[in-house]
Amino acid sequence: MAVVSADVLRDEPPGASGAREPDEWARPLRPWDGYFGAVWAVTVVLVFGAAEPSWPPRVAAAALVGLTLPWYLWAGRPALLGDTAAGAPGRRYVLGAVLLFLPAAVLVGETQLVTFALAPQCFTLLRLGAALRVLGVLGAVPYAGWVLVWRPPASEAGFRLLLAAATFAFAAFLGRWTIRIIGQSRERAALIAGLEAGREEIARLSAAHGALAERERMSREIHDTLAQGFTSLLMLSQAVESELDHDPPRARRHAALMTRTARENLAEARALVAGGSPADLAGGSLAEALGRLAERHSGETGAPARLTVTGTARPLPTAHEVVALRACQEALANTRKHAGDAVPVTVLLEYAPDALTLSVRGGGRGFDHRSPHEGYGLAGLRARAEEAGGRAAVHSTPGSGTTVTVRLPLNPLSGEPSRSPR
Repeated sequence: MAVVSADVLRDEPPGASGAREPDEWARPLRPWDGYFGAVWAVTVVLVFGAAEPSWPPRVAAAALVGLTLPWYLWAGRPALLGDTAAGAPGRRYVLGAVLLFLPAAVLVGETQLVTFALAPQCFTLLRLGAALRVLGVLGAVPYAGWVLVWRPPASEAGFRLLLAAATFAFAAFLGRWTIRIIGQSRERAALIAGLEAGREEIARLSAAHGALAERERMSREIHDTLAQGFTSLLMLSQAVESELDHDPPRARRHAALMTRTARENLAEARALVAGGSPADLAGGSLAEALGRLAERHSGETGAPARLTVTGTARPLPTAHEVVALRACQEALANTRKHAGDAVPVTVLLEYAPDALTLSVRGGGRGFDHRSPHEGYGLAGLRARAEEAGGRAAVHSTPGSGTTVTVRLPLNPLSGEPSRSPR
């Protein structure tokens, strides 16, 4: 005898709502209707086909069994469909079904087959203890009444007693076991639902974190390329405006620099959209790109910017070259912004077997690097270096200039990024 719980029975086919396949204990109620109807029909057939007792008791028993069908349709099925497990409607239905069953079971022993339909309903609509007590009544009362009414031989009475005890024991064991299985399955289903919800939340947070990281990356790229290019254009346009009247050749030179800077900014914008390497690194080495940055800085400010390369230059991972390029751009931009146009700048690029080091030193006023400062550039520079497994440092004191140093560890054999802890 299978046992289910009322709060999961539903009167609709599986998948009707488009949801996943329901759990085995949450199947629709119509198969149970067929099971109860089959038990009822077989019982009626057996009652009419019994060799004894006489026809009047058999007709009376069949009539009582027959009344259980409309009683089930009127009271039992709504109780099974509703969220009323262990509630008053369920208890009322079980009581009526038991009152119809007991007299029939006393009159004709074959009606005890109805127990196979009533037992699952008891375990469904009653609490476990109450269901076991009702099951005991369904086994004991019919047997006692049948013995008192019909006075059977001792051998037959003993056989019926063993049969009643075995039926009760089997139903009780199966009911308790099924209810425990359902309880454990519900707990696992709740756990799985919680894990699925947690997985969805992790996926949502991961997507949000990825979007935030990409937004931060794009903000760094825009700050280090387009924003600095626009700043250079603004400074050059101001210089051209002031030089048009008294120094036309210098104004034309600055106008040419504006055109070159605009083209470079356009190339950087296209590289950002395409997701490729920076335009300054396309088709050239890191040293060549830094040389062009120094040359551009000298052309825009008029102050010398000298690049020195030490060690054996070699191709490096694109991520490391991008960090070094952006660090140099940021340091030169800060020199123009804070130190002034006339301050000389020294750029040192050092290729060592185990590291790539970039240092940009500019003279000028310097500053106290321990004091709070606004701006995104230095923080973005440090973030870039850390993402590549390196570190960035800013050394400055008031009156002695500023040095920005970025060191990126490399594998001494392959030139790939070092994976050893920093």
